[in-house]
Amino acid sequence: MSHRAFCGLSAQHLGELIAELAPRWDARCESGRQQRRHGARRRQAGAGPKYELVFTDRVLVTLVHLRTGLTHEALGVIYEVGSSTIGRAICEIRPLPAARGFAVPDRPGIRLRTLDDVFAYAEAETITLRIDGTETQVRRPKAHSPGRRAFVSGKHEQNTIKTTTISDHQGRTLWSGAVRPGRMHDQTAVRTEGIAERFRMHPAVKAEVDDGCRGPANAFPDQVSAPPRKPKDIDSAPLTQGYGWRELRRLQSSRRSVLTAR
Repeated sequence: MSHRAFCGLSAQHLGELIAELAPRWDARCESGRQQRRHGARRRQAGAGPKYELVFTDRVLVTLVHLRTGLTHEALGVIYEVGSSTIGRAICEIRPLPAARGFAVPDRPGIRLRTLDDVFAYAEAETITLRIDGTETQVRRPKAHSPGRRAFVSGKHEQNTIKTTTISDHQGRTLWSGAVRPGRMHDQTAVRTEGIAERFRMHPAVKAEVDDGCRGPANAFPDQVSAPPRKPKDIDSAPLTQGYGWRELRRLQSSRRSVLTAR
């Protein structure tokens, strides 16, 4: 599972990641034990039940699941543990790399952890941001569970979760927002994330959006560009007018397609 084809990282990068995350994992585990004990340790270090998966395997399981989409059951067969053990390991490890933020292209050692970091970086480097809502299919929630219909995407007609993603002009991800039910409209998700407020705070930042996020384009026309609106009665309009509208939409979409490809 440590092969790059499965985890997506070279051996050196994987070793550096594990070395960076291990102290944070130990500190979080010790903090949890401290809360459960309501006091200092009563036994020697290492006593008590052991994890079925060591920390390195837990990191690998998480990376492989995120990269390949292998189910918990399939990973459990590979590691000879139960699927619940795999699921618990993934839930516990995922917050660790997520807290590292996103690496800045050509800026070693700098990471973008918050939305404010992204807009400050875009303003300093004069980068045009690409903003879009991405949906990921998930398992159907249990019957009669509260909010079950909120995950049914009207666009894909599937159960999905949605995240608002920001990338640079080359499609390299700079930020990913909170996970929300797939039924939520892209514009609602953008407004909830507070992206409009960041445009007000950083008037020099430019961005491109699609029709689903037209709200920021209407509020900040000098900063945010969106595809041109469809002309009224386009079916009866002159052929050149319809062709021009489609060509403008195609050009705007081609500039943003790098984000969709990622």
